Amino acid sequence: MGLLDGKIALVTGAGTGIGRETALLLAGEGAHVVLTGRRAGPLEDVAAEIAAHGGKAAVRPLDIASREEIFSAVEWVRETLGPVDILVNNAGSASKVLNARFISEEEWNATVNVNLTAVFNLTQAVLEDMIAKGGGTIITVSSLAVVNPNLLGGAAYGAAKAGVKNFMTFLHNTYRNQGIRATTILPGETDTPIMDNRARPPLDSERAVMLNPHDVARAILLCASLQKGAMIPELHICPTFMRDTSADIETARWVGAPADTPDLPKEKRR
Repeated sequence: MGLLDGKIALVTGAGTGIGRETALLLAGEGAHVVLTGRRAGPLEDVAAEIAAHGGKAAVRPLDIASREEIFSAVEWVRETLGPVDILVNNAGSASKVLNARFISEEEWNATVNVNLTAVFNLTQAVLEDMIAKGGGTIITVSSLAVVNPNLLGGAAYGAAKAGVKNFMTFLHNTYRNQGIRATTILPGETDTPIMDNRARPPLDSERAVMLNPHDVARAILLCASLQKGAMIPELHICPTFMRDTSADIETARWVGAPADTPDLPKEKRR
């Protein structure tokens, strides 16, 4: 008997990193996992791995920037498998330009849309079914950038992750007596593919001291698999070792800066 037998779990960004590890763990506990993400190939690979271990998975490519696609996907899950019991809002992205001085409104809006608005849309798409069933679990991966916002994640990313933490607390305060468990996971630096998009991609030695995606996935599984009368509103998880990020921050400070920025260092004037 698995802890999640008979449950239907929808995981966003399930093809790589934290989403992949989360999907594997949820399926290992008996959940029928719906794998969503932009690229079908990685999702199919995860589904095959789940099947090889006797689990159940379905693949549904999804652009979470589209409200229409989100509602269509949730309707497909409902008609194909049944209503969603567990929603894991894992997918996210950071802007290329990190400094509030230089980021464009377009890039700001795109970052907020993926990290905050998509969570609202996904939640709204599953909430009525959860309320009707008398329970459901919504887990959102935020970031410790909420606690310590800086140029590592950038202005837009930190603001969106703070917003999503607030939204999850709203859900907790509003729907807990209707059986809805809303949890925010706040991880520190995690060795996922998003690190490749950093202004200064971390070295292998630096990645080695970050969280492993499996660590965060285990935290998500804990929150998803508690008995119905218990829940964790917020969980912080961070690397034991605190690395020096000063070089990362200084590099990020000038990404997107116009060449005529008065205080731009000479070596950045190219």
